[in-house]
Amino acid sequence: MSEIIIKNVKVVDLRFPTSRERIGSDAVNKDPDYSAAYCILETNVGLEGHGLTFTLGRGTELCVMALEYLGRFVKGCSLSSLTDDMAAFSRRLTDESQFRWLGPEKGVIQLATGALINAVWDLYARAEGRPLWRLLAEMEPEQILSAVEFRYIDDALSREEALDILRSAKHGKAERIAELERNGYLAYTTSAGWFGFSDEKIRRLCQEALRVGWTHFKLKVGGEPEDDLRRGRIVREEIGWTNKLMVDANQKWGVEEAIERTRALGELEPWWMEEPTNPDDILGHARIRAAVAPTRIATGEHCHNRIMFKQFLQAKAIDVCQIDSCRVGGVNENLAILLMAKKFGVPVCPHAGGVGLCEYVQHLSAFDYVGVSCTMENRVIEYVDHLHEHFTDPVRIERGRYRMPEAPGYSIEIRPESLERYRFPDGEAWRAAVPAGFASEVLR
Repeated sequence: MSEIIIKNVKVVDLRFPTSRERIGSDAVNKDPDYSAAYCILETNVGLEGHGLTFTLGRGTELCVMALEYLGRFVKGCSLSSLTDDMAAFSRRLTDESQFRWLGPEKGVIQLATGALINAVWDLYARAEGRPLWRLLAEMEPEQILSAVEFRYIDDALSREEALDILRSAKHGKAERIAELERNGYLAYTTSAGWFGFSDEKIRRLCQEALRVGWTHFKLKVGGEPEDDLRRGRIVREEIGWTNKLMVDANQKWGVEEAIERTRALGELEPWWMEEPTNPDDILGHARIRAAVAPTRIATGEHCHNRIMFKQFLQAKAIDVCQIDSCRVGGVNENLAILLMAKKFGVPVCPHAGGVGLCEYVQHLSAFDYVGVSCTMENRVIEYVDHLHEHFTDPVRIERGRYRMPEAPGYSIEIRPESLERYRFPDGEAWRAAVPAGFASEVLR
């Protein structure tokens, strides 16, 4: 193949009306429309790279504008000029001097950065003819490190320590790859426990999930204390006490209330309490963790960057590290977080409640097992059963386990007909009359 040149970056504001059925609802986000700022890297050879960053509806246009701006940094570039030093490419995006003032490695700018970097990795894996997790697994340690930005984290993880981790993981790698391809990766379902679901629906969905092999369940909490306990007891009645139950407050409480409420939910024996307070409050999480043990504390889906993860780990503030595939700066930054979590001995269980996140994170967890942590102990990947039909290479779940993707790329390409139908605001799904009770203000 001739040298691959990125000729154009196409960006789409993509929104799905999930708020109609309260899908994705939690104590804080009560009417989300699962959405994405979606980009396509078009090249001179017909090959494309796809990437997105997940949003909840209104405001997606801000991510789209940021992504359109950042796209200028890859237009006209050869793929090899980016992939030969992915850390340097990432730095070009995060260090753009005037744009950086809007939020250095955080917020809307970071979301757009993640989408663009992920699209480059998708293009890279397609050009190499391999799924992303296999591409990463087959890289030499030095190649992996060329994608990691150690600035601001080398006080917690040096390049030499990271290199030792990657070199040690080469032992037994072939066997772990075979294990993944044979048995997949354990998952948990959030789809039975959304905040807006009735008691009857929760009970029915738990029963259906058990029948098809699920063993790990998550329940959204953060309502009235008696309601949380009632709903939690329903889940426990259905799934029993040998299966795992996690609870997720989605940042609802302050530190004092989080301690009180987590203790109150202790009778449910939660495997972890997720996002008990503000996602930026590292010391608050540390205090909660100390006060509610043995209940484990999980967070990370709203962490802006590797620096925040570094501090959570250094402060012993979390028991479970929840990376997000596009909240931080894409694959590059997630590699840094996986390596830090390995050093600090904290299991990584990715967040995947949103459009495309399941497709993304299966690759990251697979690489973590094969090339970093070398274990699946206390590790699961989140799964929600919504919107996968819109992807050309959707996730495959069997008996509560992710089956490894086989097609080249990052599994994030959306079908052209879905891009057309759900493009905002002029796609067919948004031109139609909005049903009564639906979040019609999204059309403003």
